Amino acid sequence: MPNRWRGRIAGLAILAALGPLTLTAVAARADPILVVRGPDDRVLAELRLPDRTFTLRYRNSVYRSIAEEHFVVDGSGRIELKGLAADELAVLEEYYAIDSPAWRAGPGAIRTWRADPARRVNIETLIVAATDLGQRTLLVDGEAPLALWRLVGDRSPSVELEASVP
Repeated sequence: MPNRWRGRIAGLAILAALGPLTLTAVAARADPILVVRGPDDRVLAELRLPDRTFTLRYRNSVYRSIAEEHFVVDGSGRIELKGLAADELAVLEEYYAIDSPAWRAGPGAIRTWRADPARRVNIETLIVAATDLGQRTLLVDGEAPLALWRLVGDRSPSVELEASVP
């Protein structure tokens, strides 16, 4: 009988030792929070990013059509531009000056064209023009669209986006 319990006791000891490591791993995977600040550094909104991604949708001032910038937040809280989308191919080819060809989005996609960014953008803080003309809107899965231009006045029409990683 003692031999049968020896393995189980060792197994329980191993589980007890691994418990704190498991809790640490779960905490490391906690969702980042995207903080939206006004020009006066006041917090205007905080949004949880369950899939670590967000999109900025806006009306391009030159082409007057809708474009989107897709971002991901890495484990250290840095914001990286991952993709572009637009209703008009010219927005991607001329305004963004993409290096590789754009492609047609698949069926059911909201924007007609998609492209990879020409330059790698990986930053701690993203300053966004929040004007009535551009109508920049923050899109986060599971949240209502947030019209950034409505959060600030015309005198200082910008917001700052920063990710907080627990």
